[in-house]
Amino acid sequence: MKLELRFFASLREGLGLSGESITTPLEVKTIADLRNYLVQRGNPWAEVLAGSKVIRCALNQEMMSDSTALIEGAEVAFFPPVTGG
Repeated sequence: MKLELRFFASLREGLGLSGESITTPLEVKTIADLRNYLVQRGNPWAEVLAGSKVIRCALNQEMMSDSTALIEGAEVAFFPPVTGG
């Protein structure tokens, strides 16, 4: 499946890139699968996207849960939780 990835804030800084076009294996079907697939690349991916870290995700600019199914050609954005006051 072809996807457009976007990384924001500290994730972008940790990975050293703001986006990437990728083609995933057939077994990558959800956002959680995608995150696990990226972590398997090793560092810095494993460090930045580790499962223990809270990371928000959007699919085609809509907030989604990790269990959301991916769609061919979708934009998937990862970013840290936002706080403010």
